[in-house]
Amino acid sequence: MRRAEIVRETKETKVRLSVDLDGTGVCALSTGIGFLDHLLDLLARHARFDLRGEVEGDLHVDFHHTTEDVGIVLGQAVRRALGDMRGITRYADVHLPMDETLTRVALDISGRPFLVFRTSFPTQKIGLFDTELVREFFQAFASNAAVTLHVETLYGENSHHIAESCFKGLARALRAAVAIDPAAAEQIPSTKGALGV
Repeated sequence: MRRAEIVRETKETKVRLSVDLDGTGVCALSTGIGFLDHLLDLLARHARFDLRGEVEGDLHVDFHHTTEDVGIVLGQAVRRALGDMRGITRYADVHLPMDETLTRVALDISGRPFLVFRTSFPTQKIGLFDTELVREFFQAFASNAAVTLHVETLYGENSHHIAESCFKGLARALRAAVAIDPAAAEQIPSTKGALGV
């Protein structure tokens, strides 16, 4: 069972999140940030992960701490749910179109956290949501999932579409990378014999 639950509590946020990597794409998670909830729903749906939990954050300050901490906890939960990573495909990449926008996402579940994020937004906000928080979420996720993640928007004009293409691209890459490779189901996909150590 590739499932995990993580609880993180600080003076800024309280996040309890569970993930099922072999789910059906259900997202039962409310952050108090409408656009972030929308992005997480997209991620769950397209990765076919089940995400459940509760989030409380200092939204009276801004959305930064909550967005970052959800990324941290989701990354930790995915890493724990993967266990020793035996049999996973490990690598995946996708080009994700969203109307006029095209984003490329490449992923290596390597145990080596690294983010390359070459995406810019034509506006500073999508509704009340600061567009710079998209990168903050990806940085938090990559660092705590211990994955190498490259995200590059090749072109796009609409900030909403750009953000969606990044999250859907991550979802589709994750879905492929965590899938069990039937030809190597009992093997760890590394010449070192271990990942994440």
